[in-house]
Amino acid sequence: MKQPIVNEKLLKNFEDGYAAFSHVDIRGKFFHQVANPISKKNATGRREWQRGWNTAYFENLEKLNGLRARS
Repeated sequence: MKQPIVNEKLLKNFEDGYAAFSHVDIRGKFFHQVANPISKKNATGRREWQRGWNTAYFENLEKLNGLRARS
């Protein structure tokens, strides 16, 4: 069976966004959610990072509230 064609760089951006959801920086007495590190606004890597973050967000939401918690 053939392996699917995957762009390794975009896969890394997705995985970084997914991991960033559960990473919080503590600055003084404040908690800061990690922001998207890719500065180009319409870059594909930026969209993949955001897609990874959104995936982690919705999986966590479903874990907390049960299935169909998005609506």
